[in-house]
Amino acid sequence: MGLFSKIKKAWFDTIIWETIDDEFYDELEESLILADLGAAVAADAVKRLRDVVYNDKIQSGEGVKQALRDILAEKLDVGDTALNLATQPSVVLIIGVNGVGKTTSIGKLAKRLKSDGKRVLLCAADTFRAAAGDQLEIWAQRAECEIVRSTEGADPGAVLFDSLAAAKARGADVVLCDTAGRLHNKVNLMNELAKLSKIIDRETPDAARETLLVLDATTGQNGLQQAKIFKEVAGLTGIILTKLDGTAKGGICVAIAQELGVPVKFVGLGEGIDDLQPFDAQAYVNALI
Repeated sequence: MGLFSKIKKAWFDTIIWETIDDEFYDELEESLILADLGAAVAADAVKRLRDVVYNDKIQSGEGVKQALRDILAEKLDVGDTALNLATQPSVVLIIGVNGVGKTTSIGKLAKRLKSDGKRVLLCAADTFRAAAGDQLEIWAQRAECEIVRSTEGADPGAVLFDSLAAAKARGADVVLCDTAGRLHNKVNLMNELAKLSKIIDRETPDAARETLLVLDATTGQNGLQQAKIFKEVAGLTGIILTKLDGTAKGGICVAIAQELGVPVKFVGLGEGIDDLQPFDAQAYVNALI
């Protein structure tokens, strides 16, 4: 996941005071843009780095790297990265377009919460995609969690209603709700998502609630556009970033944090059920740089 995969390690290691010039900063800014931080965020990061290097008279490659790590870590600090699960039940609405690993992420999150001692109930409210309920049920079995589902084509709101009722009756700690993979330009489907939100507000008005958007790290700036629309419609509280293993495009985390003020809460680092990890900003920037 090297942010500077196209720039040799020696680029930093051979830095001396005299070589930290405009060409160096231009090359660095280009690398940040290629890593999907976005032009505005990259420009600001480099500007701040210039100031720190000049004011602190940094003269080594390691010093420059650490200064950049600190700047990016600060940009990622836009909110609590832990889930708010303060009530019984708490509700976590999982949204995102098809193909980003949404249902898989729900299964992995269910396993993590179950391991933490939570009683987890999965809500199969994606009734549009063929076999979505079957896929979620497989994950429920793997995570040893309960599931509420209906038939393909059923009303997603009705499935959510039944799930919330079941959670209250059974004493579940957390409801993880799968939703249909919505393209962000499909107004009717976004209206359906708003309907689900209203059902949660009506049936569990006092519940702690999270709305997590699952994004594919390899989609880059397109993922940021998705996030902007989903935030407007659903009021995002966090991001699950999948397929981060092996990609040099993970800088999208910084762009999302800066442009949306929404923290990344989990990252998917592999295919296994235990490969969904809480996001650690400092570890993240250390891995990137």
